[in-house]
Amino acid sequence: MKTDPRTFILANTELMSPPHVREIRLHLASEAHDLWKKTEEDLEKIGLPPPFWAFAWAGGQGLARYILDHPETVAGKMVLDFASGSGLVAIAARLAGAADVLAADIDPWAASAIALNAAANDVAIRSTAEDQIGKAVGADVILAGDVFYDREFAAALIPWLTRLAREGKLVLVGDPGRSYFPKDRLEQLAVYQVPVTRALEDSEMKKTTVWRFAP
Repeated sequence: MKTDPRTFILANTELMSPPHVREIRLHLASEAHDLWKKTEEDLEKIGLPPPFWAFAWAGGQGLARYILDHPETVAGKMVLDFASGSGLVAIAARLAGAADVLAADIDPWAASAIALNAAANDVAIRSTAEDQIGKAVGADVILAGDVFYDREFAAALIPWLTRLAREGKLVLVGDPGRSYFPKDRLEQLAVYQVPVTRALEDSEMKKTTVWRFAP
């Protein structure tokens, strides 16, 4: 890494609450356009992958809202938050009473964001940068927000989540209608209107649904 992630995050974000999950505070980019619109050359200079961790995406906000409103979903259970990003959903699970939460994200910067955000909410969360797709999972509940945005990624992800559901695990996803979302495999649990950043989503509100992978 060319830049220390913790130092960069603290210098380029503000501690604030996502609009749909006011109970949680995260280190987020206050001006999404400035950080997200940096050129690839700018990002390369500081060794920064696309900063997904710097924003509270609609799918994650919807899933976090569902978890907080339905704590019985995770209370006392082992939870895996897949593609955790900022750690928003992982933090929601811990606040809702999960016994243990592992936040997984292959972006090496995400671990620093998750650690800072967990500390800001006084919760303990483990994190890993290891790719989880295809692996056996010890958790009782798998949570995934906003993960169906890429064709190849979705093609690898769907069989894995389907298998986990068939093994008896609870697999919940939050999605605002991304292009590669496998709607035919899921059961709808809740629908929210989530405020989002226009610079990222070309709108100020996203209809976001929480789904359960059918076993």
